[in-house]
Amino acid sequence: MLVSERIGQFFVEGDAGRDRLEYTEYGSGDAWVVLLPGQLMPRRMQQPLARVLAAEGFHVVTLDPLGHGRSDRPADPHAYSVTAFAEQVVALLDHVGAAQAVVGGSSLGANIALETAAIATDRVRGLLLEAPILDNGVESGIVAFGPLLLAARFLPVTVTALRRATRPIPRGIVPFWAGVALDTCDQRADAMAALLHGLFFGRAAPSSRERRRISVPALVVGHPLDPVHPLADAAMLAAEIPRATLLRSRSALEWRLRPERLDRAAVELATTCWKTPRRRRRTAT
Repeated sequence: MLVSERIGQFFVEGDAGRDRLEYTEYGSGDAWVVLLPGQLMPRRMQQPLARVLAAEGFHVVTLDPLGHGRSDRPADPHAYSVTAFAEQVVALLDHVGAAQAVVGGSSLGANIALETAAIATDRVRGLLLEAPILDNGVESGIVAFGPLLLAARFLPVTVTALRRATRPIPRGIVPFWAGVALDTCDQRADAMAALLHGLFFGRAAPSSRERRRISVPALVVGHPLDPVHPLADAAMLAAEIPRATLLRSRSALEWRLRPERLDRAAVELATTCWKTPRRRRRTAT
């Protein structure tokens, strides 16, 4: 089934002025889903799932948070935090006129979705969370991304050289995921260093207490044998969110290479969220 695809942009106000964010819209209707990429990756990584969901009748938006993909990339560490990214999701919902949405993402995108549910409870209909990075993944995350921060800060020529080597390669002649990898290599050293610095030293995710207060349905997909995204973090999160379901992937690459099973689970979660009336938070009397 063919679905419409439209590229859009909007602006958010930051400490240093206005920043431009870019997104892609798939399908139409009032059942909204927002998908977010992993750290340093472009929104195009969520294109396959977005098309599947749109073909099922959902109105899907994939967003490049600040510092990612084709959105602006300021070189100010204060511009980057999981909370700032979640505020950008809320601004996106305002821009497209969506009162609520199922919000999901991979890795950093999963953390941003969680943060959105924490700071804007009434805007989130459900959560699609692949490989969140919480307590058990902190050390591995530092090992994986710390060298990138140091290279961008103190050896920026390495980041620039990689960008110059990969940018001329036409994306249309390489396989889809190779193109996503090439787009991920398209970094500017100053902005990349600022982004990683902001994420390392800022709030990474809602606290356990905040996560336990999330009342919407959630699908948590955990990766086995993935030290940066430990399965223990996914299991912990699924136990904390009252209406969460844990689904263990067969490998860290299942959703990229053999996505059918996980796609079906995502469609079922989104369908459940939009067919079930939104529960209101119980208040004390």
